[in-house]
Amino acid sequence: MLLQVRGLCKSFGAVAALRHADLDIREGEVVALLGDNGAGKSTFVRLLSGAARPDAGTFLFDGRPVPLNRYTVRRARERGIETVHQDRCLCEGQSLWRNLFVGRHLRTRFGFIDTRREREATSRLLEEWLGLGGAGLDPDAEVRVLSGGERQALALGRAMYFGARLVILDEPTTALSLKEVNRVLDFIRTLRDKGRSVLLVSHHVQQAYAVADRFVFMDKGRTVDEVSREATNPTDLTERLLALAEGGAA
Repeated sequence: MLLQVRGLCKSFGAVAALRHADLDIREGEVVALLGDNGAGKSTFVRLLSGAARPDAGTFLFDGRPVPLNRYTVRRARERGIETVHQDRCLCEGQSLWRNLFVGRHLRTRFGFIDTRREREATSRLLEEWLGLGGAGLDPDAEVRVLSGGERQALALGRAMYFGARLVILDEPTTALSLKEVNRVLDFIRTLRDKGRSVLLVSHHVQQAYAVADRFVFMDKGRTVDEVSREATNPTDLTERLLALAEGGAA
């Protein structure tokens, strides 16, 4: 098992955003985390990515305990956990290569940023794996010239370049066209084909069903149910979500 989470809890003052969250993810598996707005999905993502620390719970990655009192985004990345947030965390006025390597620049033997290697690496990534056309093939182009789907591709490519074993995608298809949505779904399939694991956070049942191997339901800060792809269908998934929204069991 690549990831094992048990009893993760997080409160902000008097508000309990996460009450008890469990999650298992295997190598090369795509797991969809489903739930209504306010279910706790975003808080769960922040804890897994190291952007916030839980109040309680245990977290094993590749069979090894993760010390949550010292867990940060940097430590998550060192373990091979990359998160693509809903806003993609890209700097629109900066070049593609600077966005790709921000915070993790390649260095010359003198300690300076190796701009030549970073441009070359960005160009290879864009062309060979992401297949971006037009301005997307120019590592010096600014992010602002890319479409929403191309920006999402760049964020996914950043996770791939740094060898992520687990990629967490928080609502990756928000505000994308149908063509761009299909492209993101293809990227998710490519990640799985390469043996990478994916946690897909989404409220789009049809999209999640198109790529996920398993579905985990969250409600009121708890993970409350799960089902495999073979044992469900989009209609069943929708009915489970509606039951949760109405206060019933999934």
